[in-house]
Amino acid sequence: METKKQFSNQMKKLMLSLLAVAGLGFAASAQTNNDIKIGVKAGVTLPTFGVSGTENNGYEQKMNTSFYVGGTVDIPVSDVFSVQPGLSLIGKGGKTDFYYYNAELGNTYTATANSKISTMYIELPVNAVFNFALGSGKIFIGAGPYYAMAISGKNKSTATLSGGGSTITDSGEEDIKFGKDGTMKRGDFGVNFLAGYQLSNGFNIHAGYGLGLSNLDYSDAKVSKVTNRVLSVGVGFSF
Repeated sequence: METKKQFSNQMKKLMLSLLAVAGLGFAASAQTNNDIKIGVKAGVTLPTFGVSGTENNGYEQKMNTSFYVGGTVDIPVSDVFSVQPGLSLIGKGGKTDFYYYNAELGNTYTATANSKISTMYIELPVNAVFNFALGSGKIFIGAGPYYAMAISGKNKSTATLSGGGSTITDSGEEDIKFGKDGTMKRGDFGVNFLAGYQLSNGFNIHAGYGLGLSNLDYSDAKVSKVTNRVLSVGVGFSF
């Protein structure tokens, strides 16, 4: 069972690792004439789940809609390369639609269901970013690892059973429980990919993709694997 103390210790270790990476960037930056830039960003996320290790008959994974807000520290190593740690509040999750039809022995019925899982994470990425001058600004592309911890989650579901001239519908909403006593793991590790264009005044538009690598599923973790997939689009400003 996860305790507050264990959660705190995990966050401390994560922060120390991030500071160590950032410290290497600061040391390298001190050898250049470039300035460290602080950035803010916000935008829309279109998350879904990647599911493997189980049959996909009768259901379909779809994108959810959420948001993210955060900040970055851009630490130049050279004129074209920088290390960019950050901190974000980011929405993940996904939708699942299920359909089943049975017509055996004259017993015909149809079952449909949909589930919308919305989770919120605190995410710490460390990206390697390359910058290329273009026009009055620059193109930037990058990638790097991230680690995130879930802080909240909800599951909204609706189910309908039709047959024999009648229809039964049920719906509900519940908080997601994280940890071994719940259905989802709290931690999420993966790789970020990002690209965008920044104007000379610091304003930028960007897009990103988060590829989750850790299995989120506690209910049947040895058989199936559920991972986060997050497409994002947003704007930012660098000071």
